Amino acid sequence: MKEYTTDHLRNVVLLGHGSSGKTSLAEAMLFSSGATNRMGRVEDGSTTTDFDEEEIRRRISLSLATAPVEWKDHKINVLDTPGYTDFIGEVISAIRVADLALLLVDPVGGVEVGTELVWGYADALHLPCIAVVNKMNRENANFSRTVQGLRDAFGRTFVPLQLPIGSQANLAGVVDLVTMQALMGAEAKVAEIPADMVAEAEEARVRLVESAAEGDDELIFKYLEGEELTLEEIVRGLRSAILKGAVIPVVLTAATENLGVRALMDVLVAYAPSPADSGPIQAQGPAGEEMIEPSETAPMALLIFKTAADPYVGKLTYFRVYGGAVESATLWNSRASVEERLGALYVMRGKEQIPVTRLRPGDIGAVAKMTAAATGDTLCDRGHPVHLPGPVFPHPLYAVAVRPKSKADQAKMGPTLSRICEEDPTLHWRQDMTTRETILEGMGEAHLDIAVRRMENRFGVGVETAIPRVPYQETIKKINADQYRHKKQTGGAGQFAEVHMRLEPLERGAGFEYVWEVFGGAVSSSFRPSIEKGIRQVMEQGVIAGYPVVDVKAAVTDGKEHPVDSKDIAFQIAGREAFKKVMLDADPILLEPINKITITVPEEYTGDVMGDLNTKRARVLGMEQQKGNGIIHAEAPLAEMQRYAADLRSMTQGRGYFSMEFAHLDPVPAHIAEGIIEKAKKEES
Repeated sequence: MKEYTTDHLRNVVLLGHGSSGKTSLAEAMLFSSGATNRMGRVEDGSTTTDFDEEEIRRRISLSLATAPVEWKDHKINVLDTPGYTDFIGEVISAIRVADLALLLVDPVGGVEVGTELVWGYADALHLPCIAVVNKMNRENANFSRTVQGLRDAFGRTFVPLQLPIGSQANLAGVVDLVTMQALMGAEAKVAEIPADMVAEAEEARVRLVESAAEGDDELIFKYLEGEELTLEEIVRGLRSAILKGAVIPVVLTAATENLGVRALMDVLVAYAPSPADSGPIQAQGPAGEEMIEPSETAPMALLIFKTAADPYVGKLTYFRVYGGAVESATLWNSRASVEERLGALYVMRGKEQIPVTRLRPGDIGAVAKMTAAATGDTLCDRGHPVHLPGPVFPHPLYAVAVRPKSKADQAKMGPTLSRICEEDPTLHWRQDMTTRETILEGMGEAHLDIAVRRMENRFGVGVETAIPRVPYQETIKKINADQYRHKKQTGGAGQFAEVHMRLEPLERGAGFEYVWEVFGGAVSSSFRPSIEKGIRQVMEQGVIAGYPVVDVKAAVTDGKEHPVDSKDIAFQIAGREAFKKVMLDADPILLEPINKITITVPEEYTGDVMGDLNTKRARVLGMEQQKGNGIIHAEAPLAEMQRYAADLRSMTQGRGYFSMEFAHLDPVPAHIAEGIIEKAKKEES
């Protein structure tokens, strides 16, 4: 693959609801450009960008894949993303390094929940956009209805750049409204516009030219004075309007039939911004904020946007060049503060590695076997360290407890969890010290199911999953004091210790405080750490239900010791038992994690969702309306929300989504706490 200058590059991310045809469109672009000699099909598992075993089995995209397409002396770096909301992390990574979003919409389903979700992420980064009405060969496909649906959903200026010739199964080509030509069949052969479409095309062109004029101050004056705009001026105006986000052109394709695909690639070459058009990126440099220009003379700056772990190939690191031109070299990782060796450079076409010697600013490539590099890192010159803004990922929404199936799996489980989480930053794993479980967190049930399957298929590590135990904590409500004497007399030396203790509740989040109030040497201070050790042991294990004790102050006020029989172990035991005794009479309670939740649902479902929240002990904090959606802000116990992703999906036919993060700890209601304590006692016995 040849080297392309920055102005001849187009970085394009394919976005859309699941099954809007993103992978099929990428496949058709590769085929039409001659990169592949046959068109793969999702149904057959033969596409370039869906190459993972699980993607082939499920017939959906699960991760971001790149497909460089060479077309008319330009390189279009196509980033194919999943449409299923569990894999939103892959979409966020791709949006971060793209210069244009191609928003795919199904002409039958129209704007769906996945369309709205990905639009929100692209719009937040002010990413220019072109809408593609794909699957125009479907029964009941309606182009004008879909365009109106886009306007209604997003309230922006969507303007057709093309019109369909024929419809549904009889789709034959497209009308290019800029050149006023018909482009027929898969080859996009130029022809006359059908006579019965001329009036409609002329009317649509007037609106398009108006939008182009509004993109450029000079052109708007010319247009308002009644002068005709030249072809070059229309293209210039449209490019400018797209870059500003003032206009979103709408084109159409039937990717599986390869119709409209060549015309789309022409549109991308003509109107999509190059990295040079997108301009400089703000970075943190040695002297504070600085702007990195997309030029070869700028400081070296590469952003890592994806990491792939493969047991055979090793680690593959995908990056975009923002400043400088990159060749095999040693660069500085500004986050990890280590040198990284860039060996052979590749551009990735699906899983195929195409070697290249050099990548210019704005281009996208990959390198194998880097050590410390992770998604979101910046590679730069050691003499001029910079940090680029990386992708920002949402908090996990769903968790499972994982345990190894066998002894052999146990040794490999930790490193394998680290590898799959490195590959997908929306996956996290941790040891929960409260429940003593290994927790794997992600965006939904399917997300974690696939992660577990990949552990087994790729790395040969089998794990079983279960609903995690809720990490309750124990504390007290009132001050209490008591004493405990430990006396043990056997054949040889005995054990003796007496501890007088007072417990006081502390404010939430204060942790543990240990104070020594023994005066007059009733207990020598050398036993002070022994008593604390005993207290901390019982605090870890819990007193009422086996959960850690938090937010208490323990004061040792008095005690007794024996000149021979008092020793470290005796005071550990006395400290432990005194703590238990005092706590049981200090109104002990259970605390539970309360999460802050933001739920976005179409307005027609808000009643159902609010009713369901009431059954989950939730407290609704507020509600607002936004573009036909209800946004509900609430707080609810984690115990009630562990499987909310599945509940919300079934309540809203997959159209609702939510975010969730830890807020604070609250006392568990007494009737629920009784059940938890009872269950803990049964398990212990």
